[in-house]
Formats: sequence, structure tokens, C-alpha cells
Amino acid sequence: QVQLVESGGGLVQAGGSLRLSCAASGGIFSTYTMSWFRQAPGKEREFVAAISRSGITTWYTDSVKGRFTMSRDNAKSTVYLQMNSLEPEDTAVYYCAAGRGISGGSKSSRDFSSWGQGTQVTVSS
Repeated sequence: QVQLVESGGGLVQAGGSLRLSCAASGGIFSTYTMSWFRQAPGKEREFVAAISRSGITTWYTDSVKGRFTMSRDNAKSTVYLQMNSLEPEDTAVYYCAAGRGISGGSKSSRDFSSWGQGTQVTVSS
């Protein structure tokens, strides 16, 4: 089971940018499909983005398309989420997740077996 540690969250004004990182250890990183989910207060956890094992293919929820970019560096066992043009609605705890044997484009949290502790992102208006 891979262990995941997120970093890079913080407080930013609307329109600003943040870059989240998720470092993995304890597994063969390149065999995992990686994803980002988020959970706002009082809401269910929702899919944000995912990236294939090779990093060639990415998937995004509609609300972040064109603003967020997910990438990975398999040599560093790290994934990133570059978040631009942030909006107050993006305020949430962001979680990194890993899964194996996932067919492309899965947005279900049940498909991802390893989770980080989360990092808070707060966007002020």
C-alpha cells in the first residue's frame, strides 16, 4: 500500500494560484493511477482530477477544466495539481489518492485505495 503526503495548500485571494504536491512512498509509483479529490464543509467528497500511470492522459471535473492542471513525475514519485484562477467555490480540503487496476477516467473514490491526510485550500473573495 502506497503512503501519500500532500502539501502546498494555503490561503489565497480569488484569481490567485496554488500548486499542490503529493509525495508517494512504499509502492511502485508508476503502477498507480493518481487522483485529486476535495471536500468542502458540509459537502460530500468530490472528484477533481486524475492522471494515468504514464502521465499521458488526464481527466478533470467540468468546474476546473481550463483552470487546473494535474501532472506527475514518476522519477520523484510525486503528483502535482496546479490551480489557477481560483474561486471561493474551490475552498476545500484537497486529498491525493492512488489506485491500481483502474480503467481510464474513473471518478469514483471507491476505486482509489490509498489516501493522503489532506491539505486545506482557502480562497477568499
